[in-house]
Amino acid sequence: MDMLPSSPSTSINGCDAPSNGLASPMQQRHEHPYGLPHDSDPVSSPSVSNGHSLPYNVHNEEIVQHLYQAGFQTGHYSDTILNVHQNSYRLHAIILSRSPFLAHLMSTTPPTSGQRVIYVQLDNEPEVTQEGFAIALGYLYSSISISLVRPGNARGVLAAGCLLGGMEDLCEYSYDACRQSINLDTVNEWLAFVDSIPGSDGSLSPEQTLTSVFGQYARRLRDDVFHYLVATLPNILAVNPSAVSESGPSQGKAERETLLQIFSLVPFDMFKAAVESPAFEIGSDHSRFKFAKDAIELRKKGIAQGRGAEETVVLAFGGGHMGGSAVHVTRKMRKRPLWKVHS
Repeated sequence: MDMLPSSPSTSINGCDAPSNGLASPMQQRHEHPYGLPHDSDPVSSPSVSNGHSLPYNVHNEEIVQHLYQAGFQTGHYSDTILNVHQNSYRLHAIILSRSPFLAHLMSTTPPTSGQRVIYVQLDNEPEVTQEGFAIALGYLYSSISISLVRPGNARGVLAAGCLLGGMEDLCEYSYDACRQSINLDTVNEWLAFVDSIPGSDGSLSPEQTLTSVFGQYARRLRDDVFHYLVATLPNILAVNPSAVSESGPSQGKAERETLLQIFSLVPFDMFKAAVESPAFEIGSDHSRFKFAKDAIELRKKGIAQGRGAEETVVLAFGGGHMGGSAVHVTRKMRKRPLWKVHS
């Protein structure tokens, strides 16, 4: 008697297909292991027919906690070694593949003797700090890493998250922490950051500035710093028309001086936009003109010194809205002296 050939089976992880011995989604609709109706989805169904709830959330949290502690923190059963910042991490390829950046590195690095060794070069990415990278790596295993983000490391975490990819929630949380950290004590640091962004001098288009590791967040953070300078800071310092009037009363002098010192460090394109912005309310146009003139004098001794450009401010009557006056800041390159040769 001839025997019919058995159907070919695929073995995955030591089990006949489907993988890990579980029924495929199509099979589950007809033979559900929990006895659910054929058209029920166990993920969205809170209880089974006998009235008992299925502990999905608890079970998932236990798995994630195990992955983070045994997988990330201790490196048990690792199959991938990641080297970065003179540090080595024993990690797991299936988890790292959540990051498009690391997935590409692994795809181009074949394993040797069952172990894959990858290297992340960050010489050209100084914003990706050691702590920020470690938090982003941990986020691949568990969202508990978000609890480690604080104002002091948020920018490094954001840079690492943008570099690795696939972790929008961590990036948004870190960005929000960055935005909220812009204050009187940190504004100079943020101005230095803005100045380091490609195209911060206005030489590149908004699309070209996305070449920064921060991507879209570079532009968003730059806009946040600008809003702080134009709207928030003058309000905090209570710089008002009486404080900045040309007569210069003692009231408000310290606040105005603080504002001048900060604006003396602002990159030119942002300085120009801020001074010319109607939202920069520090008094009349003449008061704003006097402020810009004093700020430029300070900039000549600092940020603008030796750059081969001359900054000036003019008060153009009739150039503003509704026929009023307006303040305009310009910058022009200094002409090189011509040497005349006598025969």
